[in-house]
Amino acid sequence: MAGVHGKHHDYHLVAPSPWPIVGSFSAFVMAIGAIGWMHQMFPGAGYVFGAGAVGVLYTMAAWWSDVVDEAEHQGDHTRVVQLSHRYGMILFIASEVMFFVAWFWAFFNAALFPADPVHAARTALFGGVWPPKGIETFDPWHLPLLNTLILLTSGTTVTWAHHALLHGDRSGLKWGLISTIALGLVFTCVQIYEYSHAAFSFAGNVYGATFFMATGFHGFHVMVGTVFLAVCLVRAQAGHFTPKQHLGFEFAAWYWHFVDVVWLFLFVSIYVWGNGGAAIAGGS
Repeated sequence: MAGVHGKHHDYHLVAPSPWPIVGSFSAFVMAIGAIGWMHQMFPGAGYVFGAGAVGVLYTMAAWWSDVVDEAEHQGDHTRVVQLSHRYGMILFIASEVMFFVAWFWAFFNAALFPADPVHAARTALFGGVWPPKGIETFDPWHLPLLNTLILLTSGTTVTWAHHALLHGDRSGLKWGLISTIALGLVFTCVQIYEYSHAAFSFAGNVYGATFFMATGFHGFHVMVGTVFLAVCLVRAQAGHFTPKQHLGFEFAAWYWHFVDVVWLFLFVSIYVWGNGGAAIAGGS
């Protein structure tokens, strides 16, 4: 019987799963609720959105639990499968890079050409300088620098955890993860405090829109990465991950380093360069 039904190849043929259809239906319900809620199209739209969001989160948790089971107990993640997963994660991070390229493009397009004759309205909107007249920007050497140091430190702690895992040091793995998660939470708290003291808003000006979209989406990615690492910590406590097979943790570390690098570009371009961009743009 084992010879008939046993697997004689290195590939993973995924078993039938309910989660794709459940996730699609939940996302559809969430989208309908969100649209109805934003446009006040029907009563109870907020509850519809909430129900869809709960369905999406449940689907994510259940689906990823199945993937963990495939890796830890069923032995489906062979070297060939792991290689495919790595290619998939690389492509995902590449798509995230292009996502942030769009926001950097919007920022630099406005910052480098605040008085572009082709866009005549810019002179009226920006006053011909960047940052636009009336915008009081953040001091880059205060909270933004603090958050930069926090993220750079978190990059070292997640690397510590990775090296500890490779050398079979379970204690170092756990404490490295705990330190990185704590630093991620501190970063988020500092950013919330910074936003609450901003002298400009999202609406009504291009600077605020580009600033909050770029830094806000980065903050969202930090929260996602923090959850990613927290799941890895729970799995590490459960005895998962070995020096030779730890894709879940490896991908979390890749994602966290990606978040670090994006923040460095945000800090240099939006906080430091953007703070003195008027002089730079005016001299060009």
